[in-house]
Amino acid sequence: MPELLSGIRHLPEYLDRARQEALVDIIRAIVAEAPLYVPVMPGTGKPMSVRMTNCGSLGWVTDKERGYRYQPMHPATGRPWPAIPQELSDIWNDVSGYKKPPEACLVNFYSDDARMGLHQDKDETDLKAPVVSISLGNACLFRVGGVNRSDKTISFKLSSGDLVILGGQGRLCFHGVDRIYPATSTLLKNGGRINLTLRRVNP
Repeated sequence: MPELLSGIRHLPEYLDRARQEALVDIIRAIVAEAPLYVPVMPGTGKPMSVRMTNCGSLGWVTDKERGYRYQPMHPATGRPWPAIPQELSDIWNDVSGYKKPPEACLVNFYSDDARMGLHQDKDETDLKAPVVSISLGNACLFRVGGVNRSDKTISFKLSSGDLVILGGQGRLCFHGVDRIYPATSTLLKNGGRINLTLRRVNP
């Protein structure tokens, strides 16, 4: 496989099955308090193919009128997001190499036909902190490039329990999900994939 930009790390099978199952239970409790919703693209209002929610003092949201941003409350319920659970903070502390805690955890649910186009995570003020991504459920084809959209990309499979850390030179790399591989995991009884993305927003 071609080399990833410095600071991008793939940690296969970081979470064993028991820890994956525990995280799914935790996510269910978060979704009960902060329901999944369908975000839409800025400007066009076109719905994204994923459903999402958040936990943490801030949550990442997007809508037609105000675009991409972080805010302290759920856009549908108006209530504060649930707190980031200790289990996710422990993962951040183990792999991020960053002294400040995460402020946001974006929860994306991918049905088996969902995608995520190439994009940068750049709505944070603190770009020194890495982004920590956790995969649960069906495998996906993850694509990652350089800091320019035109840079060459490489693709590799992410399986349930895998982690990806985007830091250093790779913090602002373009990345996306080209496809989900149905029936590659028994973790989620109805299929699909959950992606958890831990981020520090403010310096």
